[in-house]
Amino acid sequence: MSKYALRLPKSLFEQARKTAKKDEISMNQLFVTAIAEKIAILEAEDLISKRAKSADIGAFSRVLDKVPNAEPVAGDDIID
Repeated sequence: MSKYALRLPKSLFEQARKTAKKDEISMNQLFVTAIAEKIAILEAEDLISKRAKSADIGAFSRVLDKVPNAEPVAGDDIID
């Protein structure tokens, strides 16, 4: 395991301390979890972006063309 000295603004440190206490975890665990979650989000965005570039819009349109044109059923309404 590696070590890294983290400098935080006092207000952020206090928020982290309160959150860790509320969740009954160490501050170290809070920081590790927060960093892991952020990295996972960034990697997911990258993966989705790469997959979107290989999308077959024509195939997508052909699938949508098979959907019948009907009024929405209760609960399927579009809310502006």
